[in-house]
Amino acid sequence: MEKFWLISVSMGYGHQRTAFSLADFAVGKKPINANDYPGSPEKDRKIWLTSQHFYEGISNVYRLPLIGKLIFKVFDQFQKILSFYPKRDLSKPNFTLKQIYSLLKKGWGRHLIERCKKENPRLPLVTTFFTPAFMAEHFGWPQDIFCVVCDADIARTWAPLNPQKSKIKYFAPTERVVERLKLYGVNPENIFLTGYPLPIENIGKEEMEILKKDLRYRLLNLDPQKRYFKKYKILIESSLGKLPSKPDHPLTILFSVGGAGAQKEIGIKIAQVLAPKIKKGEVKLILSAGVKEKVKNYFEKRLQKLNLLSKNGPMYRYIGLIEILYGKDIEDYFEKFNKALRKTDILWTKPSELSFYSALGIPIIISPPIGSQEEFNMRWLLKSGFGIYQEKLNHVDQWLFDWLNNGYLAEMAMEAFIEGKKLGVFNINKIIEKCSGS
Repeated sequence: MEKFWLISVSMGYGHQRTAFSLADFAVGKKPINANDYPGSPEKDRKIWLTSQHFYEGISNVYRLPLIGKLIFKVFDQFQKILSFYPKRDLSKPNFTLKQIYSLLKKGWGRHLIERCKKENPRLPLVTTFFTPAFMAEHFGWPQDIFCVVCDADIARTWAPLNPQKSKIKYFAPTERVVERLKLYGVNPENIFLTGYPLPIENIGKEEMEILKKDLRYRLLNLDPQKRYFKKYKILIESSLGKLPSKPDHPLTILFSVGGAGAQKEIGIKIAQVLAPKIKKGEVKLILSAGVKEKVKNYFEKRLQKLNLLSKNGPMYRYIGLIEILYGKDIEDYFEKFNKALRKTDILWTKPSELSFYSALGIPIIISPPIGSQEEFNMRWLLKSGFGIYQEKLNHVDQWLFDWLNNGYLAEMAMEAFIEGKKLGVFNINKIIEKCSGS
């Protein structure tokens, strides 16, 4: 049953990944990307493309020595999240927000909202990015408007120009986002603490039967010396049931790059240092290339040089336990990614929206954050005890296995499972149903 319109943006993976978990309940069972949907006016697409190219260019220039970090620092000031303390009125709109609303006054987004109105104006509208929510309100969407937040803390840009008068309702993944929205002037009645919408295929029903089964096997790989288990056997078995006698997969690390392909070099460095263990079948490494063919090709060329991939004509053959995860389109990629997560023990990534996947009982190894937004996500991961910052890559074969043998990663997995919010997708659907009276 179609419960709502679902609108996202295809700029990076974060907003699309968030929408993917909600797509089964949306019109057409897939999100509309506000920046590139079929029939989108050329003038609207140009505005979106300018923003997208700028963001991807900045993300890539960040890697340049000296000048790259300087350029990014200047850009980051426009999306900077202000300090939370002392608590104060932060409702004054920033420069970026004023620019967005000046474009709305010129008609940016009208076509999208009018198109949805024409097809079915009786459904609520859910968006995983703030701009389409502003568009919907500005152009008079008649039903409820919901915005799903996909970071652990947010900048002023997420709240509308006049937050006290706005009808936009927010689904917050963390308590900090709830409090931050209040400081931005959003009506507390329009803020719902739901947790992030994790994929149902990795959870199961609300009893979380799939999640618990996967975590039982994962803990065996994360705690090979049983140090954590010996201390917390009662906690583990009361939360998950009895653990299996042996793992159903080898120790598996999934390294994920961002939508702009940033930090792909880290994945290859991991492969280089762990190559002996990968070839022996002691460790499996999955390099997630997303939908970027350039990133996939980069991985293939580098793995060939490391003798972890051989090519016979057009065919490739992996040597040892290594693979490249690549999707022909975004839906294909997310399906493969979520499936791979079920047999993943460690998720290695920059602190993006994937930070919330720690609640699946997957410890996060944090690669360097890019920008203010990811720095706040990293703080949340570290304070929560759900993740740990990477050590020197040249010695990953040493420190990683020290962490495993001491049970540190098993502890993070259980802490994230117990304390993390796992049922966001169910909570969001219940609130939408209640608000819409369906």
